[in-house]
Formats: sequence, C-alpha cells, structure tokens
Amino acid sequence: MPGKSRRAKLHLDKGQHQELLKISQSRTTPIREVQRAKILLNYANGKDISFIKKEFNVSRPTIYKCIDKALAAGIETGLKDKYHRPKDSIITEEVKAWVVNLACTKPKDYGYEAEVWTLSSLAKHTRKHAPVAGHDCLKRAAKATIQRILKSQPLQPHKVRYYLDRRDEEFENKMHDVLVVYKEIKTQSNNQNEQSKKIITVSVDEKPGIQALKNIAPDLPPIPGQYAQMGRDREYNRLGTVSLLAALDLHDGHVIAQVHDRHRSREFISLLKEMDQYYPKDYTIRVILDNHSAHISKETMAYLVTRPNRFIYVHTPKHGSWLNLIETFFSKISRTFLKHIRVESKQELKERILKGIAEINAEPVIHRWKKFDFAVN
Repeated sequence: MPGKSRRAKLHLDKGQHQELLKISQSRTTPIREVQRAKILLNYANGKDISFIKKEFNVSRPTIYKCIDKALAAGIETGLKDKYHRPKDSIITEEVKAWVVNLACTKPKDYGYEAEVWTLSSLAKHTRKHAPVAGHDCLKRAAKATIQRILKSQPLQPHKVRYYLDRRDEEFENKMHDVLVVYKEIKTQSNNQNEQSKKIITVSVDEKPGIQALKNIAPDLPPIPGQYAQMGRDREYNRLGTVSLLAALDLHDGHVIAQVHDRHRSREFISLLKEMDQYYPKDYTIRVILDNHSAHISKETMAYLVTRPNRFIYVHTPKHGSWLNLIETFFSKISRTFLKHIRVESKQELKERILKGIAEINAEPVIHRWKKFDFAVN
C-alpha cells in the first residue's frame, strides 16, 4: 500500500477549479501547463502521488515540484516555470567550429567503413576524440548536442545531394549547336526553302535495360465494391532485358524503332540502314545523338563511308543527354504502354514494344524544344 503524502492538501475554490479544468482540456495551451493542471486537479481531488505518476506518465520530482509551487504561491505559479538565469554555454564557437569541420569530412577518412556521417556516429566519434583535441566539454556530447551545433549552420552530413559536373569543355558550344537545329526546324514551316526541304532531322538514342518480367500468379481484375485496383502478386520472374533503339523524326513525329537483346555497333548500323531505306535517297539525314561508343565506332564509321553525304551527325555534349528530344519520347512510353508491363517471354516484350510504337505512329505527335532564349539568340 502506497504511503500517504505528508504534503498539505491543495484547496481550490470554485473559480480555481474551473480554471484548472479549462486549462487541462485546452488544445492551444502549452502541453506542460496542461499536464500541470491535470496534476493539480488530481492532487486537489485526493489522488495519491503514485496514481498521478501512473496516470500521466510523469516522474515524481516533476509532480512534487508542481505541487510545492502551487502550495507555496498559488496555482498560477504551479502552472508556470520558475524563472532562472540561463548558464553561459560551455561549448564555445571554437568548439562548434571543430564539430562543423568534422561533419564536413567523410567517416572513411578516419578508418570507418561508412561513406557519410549519421548523427549517432558523429556524436560517438566526437565523444572519443574531442578530449584529445582539447575540447573536454564534448566528452559526453549526445546526438542532440551535435544536431543543435549542425543546425546552426545548417549542415546535414547524413544526406547526399547529387549534382552533375560538366566535364565537356565544349558544353556551351555543343548545346548551342543542338538548339540552333531545333530552332531551325521550328521555323521551317513558316520559311521553307529548297535546301531545308532536303534535310531530315531525327533524334536518335537507345533505351537499354527494359526488363521482361513474368507474373508467377495471374493478375486479379478490379471488383466494384470490393477491390478498387487491379491485384498483382508481388513476386515475378526475370526473363532478361532488351534494348530499344529509336529514331524520332522531328518534322512529323514518326518513330523508327528496333528492339534487340543488345545495343552494339551492329544494332546501331541496322537502325541507320532502316533510316536510309525509309527516307528518299536525295535527302540528307541529320542525326542528333550522344557520344555512345556504338555511334562513333570503327564499324559504324565504315558503314557511313559507304553512304557519303547521306548522314550528318550533331552531337549533344557529354552529360547533356537531356538536350536530346527523343528522351521525351522515352519518357512518354515509360509512362504509357511500358508501365507495369508483364510478359511471358522476351519475344513477347519485343513484339509489344513495336506494337506500342506502331500505335504512336498511327497518331504521331511532333516534339518541339520550347525554350531557346537562354542559349540561342
């Protein structure tokens, strides 16, 4: 049986009781005051300390402090924090700079296997090495302490934000060349001449790694009133991958496509041959493409020599594949007929890809580059 508290009883008049009850039920009052109001109400109603501790999941010292302040100076004092003069911080700016400098390094530089710091690992390393560096105030630094120091910067060493380094010294010039071509195509419809009519511009690229996935269990159709979505088993079989090679006509939106198991020079040459057969013989085919090895290999160059004046290359800069308009076409098919696709074999996947592109060619969409002002005058 719990012992009886030796503290005096807390007497509340009707007004005080109503005020504490209102605060205890408030949703806008700070949570600490709400908790203290509940403590005082229960104590005034004769509840023992053990009951209050269990009911509100607070420590005995917290309960004692609240009651003692209310008994000494009234319920308003019991609800509020005591005024105290904040202590001067023992973590100086020099110490903070040491922690910040540490966070800007990599754990592997100190013999750890991790690539980036977590707050826990950074705090653990700080506690171990700060005294040696002359910062004894950090010998018991918790994760929250490290977090507060980094938040003032702010630094987030546990996160990685990716960027793209422009490793092509001719990036601006090559980008300009590509955008000039796009602008020329856009204005051709208003100002055509004989020379422009003899040039066909296509955007070419590969979409590798399209997975052929086979269901293990059949899909379940939606059932009104029971299942709003199609049901699909989480497990599947991998049947391999295929590569889509495509050429997007930037004048009429027509797509020439081939699907292969690989994307080597011979597959790319096969696409060039199909383009050569598709377009009139007296036309020049201007090809916008990246610097993939298959595009400039000895085998490809040997084929192009056999077709003099037939093809013109316009290369996008390195790490500038986003400048190639066919990427918008690849994005479109990824969001349409390739989305959630399941097949019984790689051959079925190839056939369905070509069928999906045939459906697009039945109602072609012309792709245009819309923003020129930042690079093309």
